[in-house]
Amino acid sequence: MTTLTKKKTPAVALKAAPVKAVQSKSVPPKAPPAKPAPVAKAMAPVVKAVPPPAKPMPPSMKPAPVVKPVAVAAKPIPAKPAVLAKKLEFKSGDFVVYPTHGVGRIQKVDEQEVAGVRLELFVIAFEKDKMILRVPTLKAKAVGMRKLSSPDVVATALNTLKGRARIKRTMWSRRAQEYEAKINSGDLVSIAEVVRDLHRATGQPEQSYSERQLYEAALARMAREVAAIERIDEPSAVKRVESALVKKAA
Repeated sequence: MTTLTKKKTPAVALKAAPVKAVQSKSVPPKAPPAKPAPVAKAMAPVVKAVPPPAKPMPPSMKPAPVVKPVAVAAKPIPAKPAVLAKKLEFKSGDFVVYPTHGVGRIQKVDEQEVAGVRLELFVIAFEKDKMILRVPTLKAKAVGMRKLSSPDVVATALNTLKGRARIKRTMWSRRAQEYEAKINSGDLVSIAEVVRDLHRATGQPEQSYSERQLYEAALARMAREVAAIERIDEPSAVKRVESALVKKAA
């Protein structure tokens, strides 16, 4: 048997090549980018508000001067005089003439609240028409309300009945309006003129229906006032008025 022997190779020492030390160069740190210089803004000049000069305070707003209290002996307060009641031209129980309704009698003076306003009213009763009318005391004269006519006015009205009728030559509708206006005027002499003009004696043409109505309305208004003035009943007053008309016809 052959034995193979391996020759040992001498170890060769490998020398490492010398490594040159590399000197590291220090890199300076980068400087941050320069900021642009701030632009100076134009600053508005600061103006301080100057308060206006104080105005002199009006005398009415000036504080009242402090007055030190002074002890004064208490004096008795005099009693106020009683307020006199307003005198009215009409009073309860009086007969009055209201232009559009004729003679009425005041029942009382009443107070009533209308639309939040306190009003003083005449309460007038018209017995013939069975009607109650309330008239403010402050407006009684303005609406034509009056007292009964005087005896002299009654005498003038009765003499008017004895005169001659004065009939205008116009259309009846216009004359009727004039007659109605005289009746509602409240004037006793004007009412007597209507009675005179519309009266028809025996032998004269008869009245139309509208003429008869106006005649009776005027006769009733006149008779009621004559009755209230002379203190007689209404039928007696009608006879007195008609007697004056008969004398005219004669």
